[in-house]
Amino acid sequence: MIRVVFNRNEAGSIQSFSMSGHAEFDVRGKDLVCAGASAVAFGAVNSLFENAKIEPIIDQGKDGGYLAIEIPPVEDEMTKFRIEVILETLRTSLETIEKDYGQYIKISYN
Repeated sequence: MIRVVFNRNEAGSIQSFSMSGHAEFDVRGKDLVCAGASAVAFGAVNSLFENAKIEPIIDQGKDGGYLAIEIPPVEDEMTKFRIEVILETLRTSLETIEKDYGQYIKISYN
């Protein structure tokens, strides 16, 4: 099972998230749940670099079964807004996957 944890700061914005595990929906290379969750997560990370112009703190496992992202301190309000839009879009996309494939992906919040 893929486990996703979102952590929010005092203002309610997503400050970090982690994904761990494997969906095991199908065999490696055909696992649509894993592919979907990975594509959404890596798309969000790439968008943080490209659209928010920040370098998130990234911790990635060697076997592809772990990804953790933390947002560094940001002062600029427009940058904060871009980060929030990107991470809330990530959350919504993963929740959509969870609605249809809840036995393979679980999202929690801290």
